[in-house]
Amino acid sequence: MFIWIRTLVYWVGLAFLTTFCFLLILLGCIAPHRVRHSFAQAWVKGLLWLLKHVCGLSYKVVGAENIPDTPSIICSKHQSGWETLALQAIFPPQVFVAKKELLWIPFFGWGLALLDTIAIDRSAKTKASQQIVEQGRDRIAKGYWIAVFPEGTRTPPGVAGRYQQGAARMAKAFDVPMVPVALNAGEFWPKNAFRKFPGEITVVIGKPILPQDKSSAAMTREAEEWIEARQLEIGGVGPFAHPDQRKRRPGDSQPA
Repeated sequence: MFIWIRTLVYWVGLAFLTTFCFLLILLGCIAPHRVRHSFAQAWVKGLLWLLKHVCGLSYKVVGAENIPDTPSIICSKHQSGWETLALQAIFPPQVFVAKKELLWIPFFGWGLALLDTIAIDRSAKTKASQQIVEQGRDRIAKGYWIAVFPEGTRTPPGVAGRYQQGAARMAKAFDVPMVPVALNAGEFWPKNAFRKFPGEITVVIGKPILPQDKSSAAMTREAEEWIEARQLEIGGVGPFAHPDQRKRRPGDSQPA
């Protein structure tokens, strides 16, 4: 019951922060893009604060020293909505690659459009690839990082999706590093779940994969192998861990 109450408080806070911050973004549509991103950063920090202090859900980062000093492509595992927030706090200012339908959502989508999100039409693969390269080149030139979920959608803990080459293709096209990221957020924040469970999410950042002398297929394979190996190391600790990976701590109980 306590988890339900804490989660409800979080959702109320999310509704308030989302409306307030994205109204600021909309009102600041004529302001420099960095100003609009500062409002988004305030939104992210507010939600992460609520998750930690209301829901008891914190996180730790391993390998922060591997983050390059120059704009790069983030190639991250995708298990929940949590990483769409936390990556913005862990890495320098960035934009996401997202399906264009998200831009139609009132307030949230409009804000995404004003935050230079790379919007693609997933129903037309050739066109989507062109959109990623064209828009991505512009974002890198502006000094932004680009966050990509190579599996294309959220995958449950303990499951590996099919890794697409989009992140590697951008890294090669723009001649920038690609940074692999592993995480176990889905064990505490499951897909489409109302409740957020307490615990500590682990994020592991790998050494940059450089595009020189490597094909996009080879870069993608290297990132996938590294990420999935780390998933085995950090998985199995949360209430929604895959049964084959479960390493429950003494005293943990099954979610109600």
